[in-house]
Amino acid sequence: RLRGRVVNLVPYGAFVEIQPGVEGLIHVSEISWSNHLKPAQEFFKVGDEVDAKVLTLDREDRKMSLGIKQLTPDPWENIDKQFPVESKHTGKVTNISDFGVFVELADGVDGLIHISDLSWSKKINHPSEITKVGEDIDIMILEIDRDNRRLSLGHKQLEENPWEVFESTFQVGSTHQGTVIEAGKKHGLVSLPYGVEGIVTPKNMVKEDGSTAKVEETLDFKILEFNKNARKIVVSHLHTYKDDAEGGESKKSASKGKSSSKAVKKINESQEKTTLGDLDVLGDLKSKIKLNRLERISKGIIKKLEKEHSSSLKGIDINRRKAHFST
Repeated sequence: RLRGRVVNLVPYGAFVEIQPGVEGLIHVSEISWSNHLKPAQEFFKVGDEVDAKVLTLDREDRKMSLGIKQLTPDPWENIDKQFPVESKHTGKVTNISDFGVFVELADGVDGLIHISDLSWSKKINHPSEITKVGEDIDIMILEIDRDNRRLSLGHKQLEENPWEVFESTFQVGSTHQGTVIEAGKKHGLVSLPYGVEGIVTPKNMVKEDGSTAKVEETLDFKILEFNKNARKIVVSHLHTYKDDAEGGESKKSASKGKSSSKAVKKINESQEKTTLGDLDVLGDLKSKIKLNRLERISKGIIKKLEKEHSSSLKGIDINRRKAHFST
C-alpha cells in the first residue's frame, strides 16, 4: 500500500505520481468493485492524494498498475452471508433493459430482476412501466451465481402469489365485470377485479347488438380459460349472452319434449282403455253367440224327441238338459 497524487485523468483511468519520475495507472476497473464502470473523473480530480495498492510492476518498461478497490474486502467473498437466498433488501435501479431491471445492492453487488418477476398479475410490456433509473426498489434474493458474480432478484416475490386465490375466484364459466384497456387486431386486454388482466379475442368482444366493445368500455365477461402456472386468463363478452340464449333454447326443447311425452302417454292410456272396452264387448258378444247356439241345438233336440216319443213324452228341462217320460 502506498500514497500518491493524481497528476492526470484519462477516459480509461487516472495516473498517480508516487514520487518524482515514478507514476502508476489506476484503471477504471480497479477503482471500484462495481460491475458498472465509470470514468475516473467521477472519482478523482487532478491534485487529489489517494491510497492505492501495487498490482503489477514492470521494471523494464517502467510501468506500474495500481488498484484502489483492493484496499477493501471483495463483497463476493461473503455474498452468501450478506445476501442469502430469500432475504429481502432495498437497492437502487442502475439500468433498465427490455428484459429486466438492474439493481445495485452494494458496491460491487448487482443483480437483475427479470421482467417476469416484476408483477404477479399485471402484464408488463416494458420494465419502465414499474420503475425508472435512480429509484429505490425492494427485492428478494432468488439465486446466487458466485462464478459469474450475478444475483437473480425478484420483486413480485415480496408478496404471496395471488394466483392461488384467483384460481377459486376466476373459475371457468364464472362471469365478472371488466374494462377493455386494449383492443388489438389479434387480441385485446380486459382489466378484471383485483388488478388481474384477461385476454380477449376480437370475436369475443362482439356485443349483443352486433357492435364491438371499445377501449374504456365496461362490460360483463365470462371466464373461458384459467391457467395458474402461465398466469393467463382468457375471457369473452360474447359468451355472456350467447350461452344464456342457448340455455333458453335448451329449456324450450326440454319443455317440448316433456309435452310430447305427456301426449304420447295420454294416447297410450286412451288406447289401453279402448282396448279393454273392446275386450269386454267381445266377451259379451261371445256369450250371446254361445247361448244362441245352445238354444238352436236345444230346439232341434226337442222337435226330434217330440216326433219319436210323442205318446210318452211329458216335458223337457232345457237348462238341465233333461226329458221326462211317462211310465
